[in-house]
Amino acid sequence: MTVDAALTQAFRSGWARIVATLIRTTGDWDLAEECTQDAFARATEVWPRDGVPDAPVAWLTTVARNRALDRLRRAKTEARKLKEVAAAPAVEEVAVDDDLPDDRLRLMFTCCHPALPMEGRVALTLRTVAGLTTAEIARMFLVPEPTMAKRLVRAKHKIRAAGIPFRVPPPHLRAERLSGVLAVVYLLFTEGYAATRGDDLLRRGLCEEAIRLSRVLATLMPDESEVLGLAALLLLQDSRRDARVDADGRIVTLEEQDRSRWDARAIGEGRALLARTRAAGPYVLQARIATCHAAAPTAASTDWRRIAGLYGQLAELTRSPVVALNRAVAVGMAEGPEAGLTLVAELEGSGALQGNHLLPAVKADLLRRLGRADEARTSYEEAHALARNQPERDHLARRTAELGTPT
Repeated sequence: MTVDAALTQAFRSGWARIVATLIRTTGDWDLAEECTQDAFARATEVWPRDGVPDAPVAWLTTVARNRALDRLRRAKTEARKLKEVAAAPAVEEVAVDDDLPDDRLRLMFTCCHPALPMEGRVALTLRTVAGLTTAEIARMFLVPEPTMAKRLVRAKHKIRAAGIPFRVPPPHLRAERLSGVLAVVYLLFTEGYAATRGDDLLRRGLCEEAIRLSRVLATLMPDESEVLGLAALLLLQDSRRDARVDADGRIVTLEEQDRSRWDARAIGEGRALLARTRAAGPYVLQARIATCHAAAPTAASTDWRRIAGLYGQLAELTRSPVVALNRAVAVGMAEGPEAGLTLVAELEGSGALQGNHLLPAVKADLLRRLGRADEARTSYEEAHALARNQPERDHLARRTAELGTPT
């Protein structure tokens, strides 16, 4: 295994576990993140020279703990904290709650304490558990990076000021934190399924981690419809993963995908989970939409009217501009591009998606379907200027080129 591959694997499996260990022993969220980052930075220097250690996560944990110990010594922190850090076991030896089989989920439930505002819970968990950058999280929330940085600082200060314990709540208190935990898993998958920036459309590790966590949650809370709906949604969406890009990494749109490459096992598992749901919350509705696509043997046979109706229900529940944009796409397919453009115009007027490349990209596609090439070109160019992911930029550039020269 190459050093880069070992670091990537260690990050996926170890980041949250190391951070959780240091938070548990020091009580300092910032120190835990900084020392974990330092450990990975040290690995990039040492592993190419000395080789990848037999137990990479244990190596990283030791380096992070030692760095935390040094920082605490320099700050003349009380002896009790020093002893806790020095005596803390390697991350593989840390015990977890018997009824919560994953330390990362325990950390997520801690971040999602009801004393924190919902956006603070989700942002802090994405930063602490998934190791996403502040910029990546800001883009998910459609806010400037400095705004997100302030939210993260406030969330950490709130945890310290309120004395929120680093532990899993008993089963009867988990429901009040569930919405935040589900939102984290969903956003983690979203970033993996369509990366906000970089050279690859997919970040497979994030998708796999989100699906794994959703399965653990479904096992832990088997009677919660939204838990089952989320797990179903992620599996159904991920079933299309291999068909979404071609051999050269170029985007293949849903209508152009080879459906024989969709993962039938993931579709079956997702539909079985969805069949166990009772209430129709946001994740269940999205899973039903994904099932409509999975059930269509061809793009032409897709039940777009049902999808548009489901998006209408989802929009009523969430009031999300992204959901409203997806509804515009579905309405455009069900009732014609003009109907979709009417909804896009409403979104433009609201300013809710200003600066988001998806709005002009959808508008461009609808205009292209109407044969309004010059207007479509302008919107494609606007979307291209806003997009930060290279495969998306390349796709938008190809669409622009397909329109030919301006008239």
